[in-house]
Amino acid sequence: MKLHELKAAEGSRKVRNRVGRGTSSGNGKTSGRGQKGQKARSGGGVRLGFEGGQTPLFRRMPKRGFSNINSKEYALVNLDQLNVFEDGTEVSPSVLKNAGIINGEKSGVKILANGELTKKLTVKAAKFSKSAEEAITAKGGSVEVI
Repeated sequence: MKLHELKAAEGSRKVRNRVGRGTSSGNGKTSGRGQKGQKARSGGGVRLGFEGGQTPLFRRMPKRGFSNINSKEYALVNLDQLNVFEDGTEVSPSVLKNAGIINGEKSGVKILANGELTKKLTVKAAKFSKSAEEAITAKGGSVEVI
């Protein structure tokens, strides 16, 4: 095959529909909008969820519970994820973010005791589970709540 022999695959290129270009085009005169009415007008149409004046579905549905504006969401980190660091490293939220262990904006970091820690680390986080705290100190590391 040569460069001048290249051809677009059949059906890969669709011609744009030009409306309002005469009756024989199939979309002349009213341009496919029909006769009068809200959707025929320029700028016409209804907003998302509008049901012609009937109470919209999202207002008919029962409301349950509430969202606590003071709730905090923590980025969860397991002990076995901390094994990627060298012995004696000071592990803080910024170090975890740079290592790709946590991402996104959360209220802080919570260390959980899933897995086994093999390194001696100084860990700084907002919260620790009791067993995670014990596991870190058992390996000779230290825990600091920030």
